[in-house]
Amino acid sequence: MNLRPWLSAACIATSALFAATAHADQLDDIKKKGEIVIGVLGTDEPNSFVDPATRELIGYDVDLGKAIAKKIGVKPVFKQISVAARIPELQQGHVDLLAASLTHNKERETQVDFSLTTFVTGQKVLVKNNSSITDVAQLTGKRVLTVKGGTQEPNIRKAVPGVEVVTFETTQQAFLALQQGKGVAYVNDESSLFDDLGKLGERGRDYKILPTNLSVEPLALGIRKGEIAVKSLVDGTLRELEKSGEAEKLFFKWYGPGTKIKFDKRPFRFESDKIDG
Repeated sequence: MNLRPWLSAACIATSALFAATAHADQLDDIKKKGEIVIGVLGTDEPNSFVDPATRELIGYDVDLGKAIAKKIGVKPVFKQISVAARIPELQQGHVDLLAASLTHNKERETQVDFSLTTFVTGQKVLVKNNSSITDVAQLTGKRVLTVKGGTQEPNIRKAVPGVEVVTFETTQQAFLALQQGKGVAYVNDESSLFDDLGKLGERGRDYKILPTNLSVEPLALGIRKGEIAVKSLVDGTLRELEKSGEAEKLFFKWYGPGTKIKFDKRPFRFESDKIDG
């Protein structure tokens, strides 16, 4: 009897079983080490940013991360990462979870898994009031500024063929470049644009947001591909926050009438991880 095919099949089956077992251990590993490492931007107020008084990371995404850590029964450890590094940091195991203003789209579904939608925004274009630009189509051949590694660049290129896009490591750098006249427009999520203008105070009146939506952006927490136990726990935590009313409180804490953004209603719920398209 030739044992080689049988042994080969047995080895393959054993390897597959070991891989599946090892792969399913992320939640157990988090519990064993007593902490969950959560990747945040730290430069994206009000989602995650540094409190100037305490020098600690705070924000909407940070509070969601804390709620998930509490549900697991471990310490939350927040790691500041760049927009472009979000998915690689998760894939390489440098963080356990992404709470980093991550747009859920079909392309990224091949790379990571997503939680229930935690926020919905649209991307728009900001220009100076004294600019002749009144419509997105007028940006053809013009220099537009945005952050590197997000969906902003492909969205503006799709909307305006022939646009010149200059990217920066952070949204703050891109917005500052607009103020300095290094481009005629700046692209970001609408909620972030409102926050940017709020920080300028009276000078915020020198700018206007063009009415056209470049896209609708469902944001979600990023989960390592295939980690079913982690996704189940994360989604379960979000559903509990929704049911208890805590999700509503968190939204108004960071986005409500008492903030720079001044949203008067919450246009979404933690209830689906499905997207259109």
